[in-house]
Amino acid sequence: MPSALGWLKLPEISQMQDLDNPSNIHILRRIIQRKPFLKKTYIRFYQDLLSRVQDAPSDGLLVELGSGPGFLKSMASDVVTSDVLPYEGIDRVFSALDMPFSDCSVSAFMMIDVLHHIKDSRQFFREMQRCLKPGGKVVMIEPANTPWSSFIYRNFHHEPFNIKGGWGFEDGGPLSGANMAIPWIVFCRDHHVFAKEFPDFRICSVKYHTPITYLISGGVSMRQILPSYTYPMIQFIEWSLSPVIHLVGMFMTIELENII
Repeated sequence: MPSALGWLKLPEISQMQDLDNPSNIHILRRIIQRKPFLKKTYIRFYQDLLSRVQDAPSDGLLVELGSGPGFLKSMASDVVTSDVLPYEGIDRVFSALDMPFSDCSVSAFMMIDVLHHIKDSRQFFREMQRCLKPGGKVVMIEPANTPWSSFIYRNFHHEPFNIKGGWGFEDGGPLSGANMAIPWIVFCRDHHVFAKEFPDFRICSVKYHTPITYLISGGVSMRQILPSYTYPMIQFIEWSLSPVIHLVGMFMTIELENII
C-alpha cells in the first residue's frame, strides 16, 4: 500500500499481524457491521449468490465455502457455513480440497473471494464436482480483470494480481496465500482449457459488476471514503456504468452447473 494512503488504513488492522490467525474474525466482523457501504455490498453479493441457486436441486445441502467474517447464514438459515480456519460460529471446518461431504450430496456451493486463495484449482473443481448433485450449482464472486480493476489491484491491494500465472500457487497460508487473477485466468484466459478438463461443468455466466462501491467502502482494511448517505447515488453511478462494465468492473460473478 502506498505510504500516501497510509492514513486510510483502519487502526484495528495493525492488531492483525498474522492474516491466518483465526482470532482475527472478531475484528473483521466488527468492521463489516459498522461500515454501511461494506455491509450493503455484502448484502448485494449474498442476494446475487442466493438468487442463482434457486433452481439448484432442492434435496441437497447448500454450502458456503470460505464463510470467514460474513453473515450469509443470517439471510439463509439453511446454508452450511464453512472455512479452512476454525472461526467461531462457523458450522464446519475443512479444506476445500478434501471436503467431508458424500458424493452427490450438495445442491450448491457459494463463495466470495475464495477461488483466488486456493492453491490447487483443479483439485478444487474435482472435489466440488464429486460432491455436487446432478444439476448442482457453483456460484462464486471473485476479482475481475478489467483495465480499472487491474490498476486498483496492482497498485493498492496487498495480494498479488498476476495474470500470467497458472491455476494455483505454492507459497502462503489460507488467507496470506493468493493470486487475485486466478478466477480470470481459469474462466477467461483459459476458458477453453477449463471446458476440456471439466466437460461436466457448464459455465452458465460470467458477469462483471461493482466498479466503485467496494472501493469506496474501503473493504475490511481501510476507511470508508464517502458518507453513508451517498450510497444510493453511488448505486446510480454504477448502474450508469453498465455499458462499459467490461472495462470498469472490479468483481465478477461466475456461475457453473454440474451437468452430469
